Amino acid sequence: MKIGGVSIILVLGLINLLLLSLQLSSGLRWIKLPFGIHRKTGIALFVTALIHGVLGIISQLS
Repeated sequence: MKIGGVSIILVLGLINLLLLSLQLSSGLRWIKLPFGIHRKTGIALFVTALIHGVLGIISQLS
């Protein structure tokens, strides 16, 4: 699964890495974010991780 020669799974994995880093750094109070932003990025992390995982499983099956 590619868009413009770049794997969708790779792009989602990088987005997950960035979101996870943001969640970790704000949770450990390395950076200060309002709770609303922390919650929204957590939801975005869950959604992108779910899509990333499902696409990874589908790509292994085909």
